Amino acid sequence: MSTTATAVRRRRHTLYFLEWAADHRPVHLDTDVDMTRIQTHRAAARAHGRRYSVVSYVLYTAGRVLDRHPEANAVLAPGWPGLLRRPRIVRFDGVTAKVALDRKVEGERTVLSALVPGLETANLREIQERIDRYRGDQAADLPEFKGVRMLGRLPVALGRAAFAAALRSPQRRPGVFGTVSVSSLGHRTVDGFHSAGGTAVTLTMGRVVDRAVVRDGVVVPAPVMRLGLTFDHRVIDGATAADVLTDLHHMLETFDEGTPSPDAGPDPRGADHDQRLLGGLEQGTR
Repeated sequence: MSTTATAVRRRRHTLYFLEWAADHRPVHLDTDVDMTRIQTHRAAARAHGRRYSVVSYVLYTAGRVLDRHPEANAVLAPGWPGLLRRPRIVRFDGVTAKVALDRKVEGERTVLSALVPGLETANLREIQERIDRYRGDQAADLPEFKGVRMLGRLPVALGRAAFAAALRSPQRRPGVFGTVSVSSLGHRTVDGFHSAGGTAVTLTMGRVVDRAVVRDGVVVPAPVMRLGLTFDHRVIDGATAADVLTDLHHMLETFDEGTPSPDAGPDPRGADHDQRLLGGLEQGTR
């Protein structure tokens, strides 16, 4: 029996992040979203030659929701450089997403983080065009990922110091790390998962799959996606996180790019609408 030691040079930025994020206090929530409106909009767009990913819809709604909940679009500024300095929470004016990408860097599979700024006002087409910029393995060579490539080349001690220095100033955080993290594993047979992306709120998406739901007392199939929300308990409490998740759920289920709904309110499909899933009655969707 033999063992092999594998260098993790191209994953060093991930390891530095995990070490830095160890002080966070993540709490996890999730909900099941009826994606009928989203899938209908996607099909209509394809008929007109436009392609929109599910991630783009989540980014669109996240921008609007976090703009209405600035307390969740924030970061804890630690008591640095000394323990006697009071920690404080810094809120951001704009919403910038940090989107996790599965890409190869110099032949080694790793995670890259792409920033999508201005989500509080960006339309769906603008968001999708930004996402399309990062398609393909050539994305790793883009100028915005120069820092990741550098961290893989630096000695470990210098790499750790450089990573920490980049995140030290909360005012610089949106341009380095974003204000909300978004990750999807919906391209595989993953129903749901949770991840702490180093921001006050992290959103995660599983696959969209037909499941049995109850609408007005009748069992019908509907495309459903599990949306996860992980929040840093140092920045917000559970009630605020639940409000954010509820607003996201409502905006996705009632999606209308022209007239986004300002608040959750009563469900427009009737009081009997029920998103509870009936186990064992599901089939895959495209």
